[in-house]
Amino acid sequence: MTTRIAITDTEAHFANYPRWILSGQEDIEVVHLTPENVEELERCQGLVLSGGVDTHPRFYSNHTLIYPHAPTRFDEIRDRFELAVFGQACERQLPVLAICRGMQLINVALGGDVIQDLEAEGKRNHRKQGATDGIHDITIVRNSLLFEITGTEIGRVNSAHHQAVDRIAADLMATAFSEDGVVEGLEWKEKETKSFLLGVQWHPERLDALTPGNPLGQGIRKRFLEAIWSKGL
Repeated sequence: MTTRIAITDTEAHFANYPRWILSGQEDIEVVHLTPENVEELERCQGLVLSGGVDTHPRFYSNHTLIYPHAPTRFDEIRDRFELAVFGQACERQLPVLAICRGMQLINVALGGDVIQDLEAEGKRNHRKQGATDGIHDITIVRNSLLFEITGTEIGRVNSAHHQAVDRIAADLMATAFSEDGVVEGLEWKEKETKSFLLGVQWHPERLDALTPGNPLGQGIRKRFLEAIWSKGL
């Protein structure tokens, strides 16, 4: 039986996501999910929320639209679309993997907010270095899903963002932090009655090219797929 995984549309580098999820497996089908084919989620067994442009501040009750590295144009259609499909995935108990912007979006969806620009708040530069992702260490919280996946309290990840999670939604817990205290991982606080949910601030879909064999790349993919298959969806 073919496993169908929806990956939300992004304005750049979309091809990296299906390439990583598929990784040569013929029993997986990727659905490129957009506002125009949102009904396709009903036929999928998992959801990936991709990276991309900043979420419009209105969705976390912030009126500041001009800030360092703010986009010249927000995409409120995408924001509403992804907030809606995340809600549908939660209702159906679908496993969800949220990457970069996606992690910030699930926090916003559940009542949290974001730091609008890290450097403006005194944090290090987490953006790309030219055309190349930054690289830095993270500390992983024990007794977390992320620790189960990696088996280590120290990891090395890529970095290509200028925003991050600030106030964490009540239903979520932070599971990883950069050296300067930026939240790098989120998951359900109470997992017993909920399906798989993992948010990561880095880009696992392109991490293996930078640090081959890194469990924070393919290890996350493997656990996400196992979560889907274990539900028998």
